[in-house]
Amino acid sequence: MSKKAKIIGVGMVKFMKPGKNEPYEIMASKAIRSAIQDAGIDYREIKQAFAGYVYGDSTCGQAALYKVGMTGIPVINVNNNCSSGSTALYLARQAVESGAIDCALAFGFEEMQPGALSEVWNDRTSPLKTFNDRLDELTNSNVPNGAIKFFGEAATAYIEKYGANPDIFAKVAVKTRNHAINNHYSIFDKPLTVEEVLNSQVICPPYLTRFMACPPSCGAAAAIVCTEEFAKKHGIKNAVEIVSQVLATDTEATYENVLNVVGAEMTQRAAKELYEKAGIGPEDVDVVELHDCFTPNEVITYEGLGLCGEGEAETFINNGDNTYGGKYVVNPSGGLMSKGHPLGATGLAQCTELVWQLRGQAEKRQVENARVALQHNLGLGGAVVVSMYKIN
Repeated sequence: MSKKAKIIGVGMVKFMKPGKNEPYEIMASKAIRSAIQDAGIDYREIKQAFAGYVYGDSTCGQAALYKVGMTGIPVINVNNNCSSGSTALYLARQAVESGAIDCALAFGFEEMQPGALSEVWNDRTSPLKTFNDRLDELTNSNVPNGAIKFFGEAATAYIEKYGANPDIFAKVAVKTRNHAINNHYSIFDKPLTVEEVLNSQVICPPYLTRFMACPPSCGAAAAIVCTEEFAKKHGIKNAVEIVSQVLATDTEATYENVLNVVGAEMTQRAAKELYEKAGIGPEDVDVVELHDCFTPNEVITYEGLGLCGEGEAETFINNGDNTYGGKYVVNPSGGLMSKGHPLGATGLAQCTELVWQLRGQAEKRQVENARVALQHNLGLGGAVVVSMYKIN
């Protein structure tokens, strides 16, 4: 019989623009110490650790963890592109649920370079080659391969398919920035207008502008996962349960159209499985942290997660159902768009925000009476992790 997995401690550091950050091992060790302090346990009680990161050599996880202490436990390094942090959490949760151990640490970090995401290993086949080739077949874009092209073309495909007003991508950016104003962990904390977003530099014609893209950033976050018995033994009363979690990868359907190339079908499939496993549907969710590396991805993901029906995102946005006072509060942290997107840290930063929300510790960002939370973390190439949390 599987054990219930509980999150008893979370921590993160303020995300910073590249060049203003501390080294990755310092950021990560600070986030880990914060999570340990939050849990109120002894570091030596952690039996396994899972480290998520993308830009770094092997055993960076050990280098970071050793700054906290060297206890000889297994350390597993995880690279699943932008979903690396959530994948580390997925593995920690599995280890605890299986009964193999009673307490695990998941942490993620990234020390990034300025500018758009780029691949490091250009002397061998890119893991995104098939995706890039298929995108070229489906579009006539002259934009260089990369994340900007993927999500810029997805924006075009969405508008062409559903006839929505392209200003929805700007409205999402404005909403998210308004949320970030109340988050001191965020890089950006100044409000935006729809006009400012639409009039910023076009980075992938015709719709994607600079203010619809998340900034490169550096940071770290961590979470401690344990069994229900471990939490009770330590007298922890505010533990957050991981009700269900699904990690999905691509199928042949990925290559059918542009939206699927950027993860739409993969997200929808993972979300359906998540709700079935959890016995909780999207209608029961109070707060959501989803992967908004570009605002078109947030729009697509509303539908993939079932927050609204297919082609209904424009109405969903215009009705304010993605913010305070609507059906859901989506990305109360400010999301990747405002908080930043240090790849390996992102999934665990999302988790941290949702744990704070369910505990009632999110300060001015607090979603009233939040009891159920949903998380979505996407990595092209590909993997998506969706998670359902609740507090009793």
